[in-house]
Parts: sequence; C-alpha cells; structure tokens
Amino acid sequence: MWLMTRLGFFSVVCARQAGGESGTLDPDTLMVRARSKRHLTNLIGRYPEQLGGADIRADAGTEYPYRIIVAKPVWRAVMGLLTDELDYGNFKNEVSAAGLCDLEYSRALADVWLRMRELEDKFR
Repeated sequence: MWLMTRLGFFSVVCARQAGGESGTLDPDTLMVRARSKRHLTNLIGRYPEQLGGADIRADAGTEYPYRIIVAKPVWRAVMGLLTDELDYGNFKNEVSAAGLCDLEYSRALADVWLRMRELEDKFR
C-alpha cells in the first residue's frame, strides 16, 4: 500500500519474519517504509503513543532506505487516527500549509496528481 499524507509518503507491506529482507512474510507484522527519514520521524512524532517505541532502521541497498516494523493492530490504529484528522478540502495545499515536508515532496505529489489525471483521460 502506498500512503501519501501530510506527514510524508509511506509504502506499507508485510514484514518478513524476523524483519529481514528474505524469508517468509509475516501477515501480522508490517514494514512501514519511506524514502525520507524525515517522513518516518514526522509519523512517529505525530503518534508517539502508538509508534514511540519504533526504531527507524536505515538499510543501504534496499528500495526504501528507511523503515519501521509495527504490529498490524498498531498500524490499524495509526490509520484510524490519520482518518480522524482529515479536516481539509485540498490535499496538496494542506501538505504545503502543514510545512512538515520539504518542497520536493510537494512537487512529487503534483507529479503524481498529473500522472493520475493523464490516466483518467485514457479511461474516458
């Protein structure tokens, strides 16, 4: 799952057993990955009660260089809190106004918006 929030961009997948890069997937444990350490720092800082014990792992040579490992119920709670906090009418504007992420993230969101708009045009 890709998740773009005002806190940052995350890729959430099942973790491997023992948190490694190979081995059997653990459907009860999730790996929340990010390309920017700041995005994970924002997430943990926003939800310290749920994520305060999560250590950001830096893994050179992986697709996403930063990650935390969390139990699925913990992530479910974070997703609920993210949903409860939705109080804006324009996501891209909110990301800019929140000021939690850098300009490059805002630009990347605009690029994604454009690509999805182009895809919409192809479906018509």
